[in-house]
Amino acid sequence: MSEKPFDPIKPWFKSAQDSGEYIGIRFGRIPTGSTTPEWIFLPHSEVDGIGGFADILRKRGVDLCRLPQIKHPSEPSRLAVLKTFPKFLQPRRKLKWRTLDGATRLSTATEEPTAVAWHVFSETTTTQIRRVCRKANITVNSFLVKHLTKAIRPYLQDEAAIVPWMIPVNLRGKITRDSDVDNHSSFITLRVASYDTLRDVHKKIYAQLAAGNHWANWFAYDSSRFLSPGIIRYLVDSEKYMPVWHIGSFSNLGDWDAEKSITQKGCDGDWLFCPPVLRVQHLGTGCMTFQNRLSLMIQAHPELTTSPAAPKAWVQNWVKEIEMDLASILAERGSAIH
Repeated sequence: MSEKPFDPIKPWFKSAQDSGEYIGIRFGRIPTGSTTPEWIFLPHSEVDGIGGFADILRKRGVDLCRLPQIKHPSEPSRLAVLKTFPKFLQPRRKLKWRTLDGATRLSTATEEPTAVAWHVFSETTTTQIRRVCRKANITVNSFLVKHLTKAIRPYLQDEAAIVPWMIPVNLRGKITRDSDVDNHSSFITLRVASYDTLRDVHKKIYAQLAAGNHWANWFAYDSSRFLSPGIIRYLVDSEKYMPVWHIGSFSNLGDWDAEKSITQKGCDGDWLFCPPVLRVQHLGTGCMTFQNRLSLMIQAHPELTTSPAAPKAWVQNWVKEIEMDLASILAERGSAIH
């Protein structure tokens, strides 16, 4: 009997769970005619976002064959990991928040976060976002994370600070796991300056990918096979298991069922997604497009706040920034035509 391949991600999330973190990936379904989500939580130690959503749909009768694959051409390289290790030794500089409305803080997160809010765009607005990004030759991710960062800046003590995000990278198509729903996610770090344009953000994301930083991080965690559970737990407890401190994670599961062919029971309506929050990244921000309707969601670690008031304000700001930019761009194009 062959030995099961090593999972580079599972030991870290299991250790985080043992230290009092809630590691469930949050999925939500808002049934047609309802406004209240049905929440589903899957442990990040077992699946990543794409794998988790695929698992949910399959268990509801949806026949999904090939899951989304990595599009960037960079090849796996263990040499890339050499430039990652020094980052783990650098001091962490956490950004400080202003006082948040209704904020009550807890030191642990053994249950799902209560500070959560979401928004679902209409099919028309979703199409507009896609068209604007395509014409500008940027990704929807670049568009969304730029406006997300602007939306939360008023809540930081230093509104001009550089905001570091962790952005997961799907490695399906370049790595092989036992199951296609297993963790296939690495990440890059995106630092957004207050003066960055949409084009700047887009270039920064692709510079990280071109440098192979997603491979550096993947193989860095793969090296944990040589670490004892005690050392992994120490690195988790001391918040040194990420190469840098991130304000949060920004994750987009991409486009699902644009043809609207999924009609199975329990799949109708709008779908939401959000990655877990941790002490090393207080915000979880998730996006996905299901049947041509883009959803946004933010949740906060209870160490930051347990009140839904803060993420509700962030989501409202995020939507406002997106809609204002859309209106401005579309108006400019309308004027150019005439």
